[in-house]
Amino acid sequence: MATTALEVQRAGGGTGHGSDHGSSSHPPTSTGIDSKKLLMWWFLGSECVLFGSLIATFMIYRNRAQDLSFGALDETGITDTGLYATGGPFPNQILDQLYTAVSAGILLFSSFTMVLAVASIGRGNIKAFRVWTLATAMLGGIFLAGQYYEYTAFFHEGLSIQQNIFGAAFFTLTGTHGMHVFVGIIWLTMLAIVSFRGGISRKDRTNVEVAGLYWHFIDIVWIVLFTLVYLLPYRDGVQTAEPVEGAMRVVHALPFF
Repeated sequence: MATTALEVQRAGGGTGHGSDHGSSSHPPTSTGIDSKKLLMWWFLGSECVLFGSLIATFMIYRNRAQDLSFGALDETGITDTGLYATGGPFPNQILDQLYTAVSAGILLFSSFTMVLAVASIGRGNIKAFRVWTLATAMLGGIFLAGQYYEYTAFFHEGLSIQQNIFGAAFFTLTGTHGMHVFVGIIWLTMLAIVSFRGGISRKDRTNVEVAGLYWHFIDIVWIVLFTLVYLLPYRDGVQTAEPVEGAMRVVHALPFF
């Protein structure tokens, strides 16, 4: 009889605290990690493979744009018409470290606002959660706007995805990251909208933490990309400007400068 009663209790999910645990919609896995978080970690692992492949390809062809281009540069790297010779422009002639450093700082600061959003939902402060979530999405939007302007400036100077191997690798790598930022902005915006409709509460902290994991990941990826793409020196092409002047090229192109 005791055995039978125990079996009935197990079948019914138990009583008291055991019943509450059995009613949880997302119980911890055997690893002790919530199933949603575990799935996100698996996804981010696959994203590491994706970005690892793109970064490896970029590094393989780094400093080879001039070697693999057609045509030759003159002593200045620019033709008489003011356009770059066939195969250019090259990275050390066009990349703007200062402008991109400011853009990177904005994206990295969004990780701090994301942490505040997670902390706010953990305390049940929905108003603060909305503020910090929308602030994170806004900072991501500013980053994308800056990237769009940078792309526009590069197109104006003759760099495109089909211009040379640097252009192909650069736009593929940074563009893929930009698409991930855009997805994160949509995700965070949807969370904020749901909160305004009363669909977010303290018990949904895990959902916000999962979004935070994704956002922190794309921030970390940008640190790697900024270092490898913008900060490390290139040997391609001819240096056409002093470092400070070259770093301010995109900034001076803004309408209010």
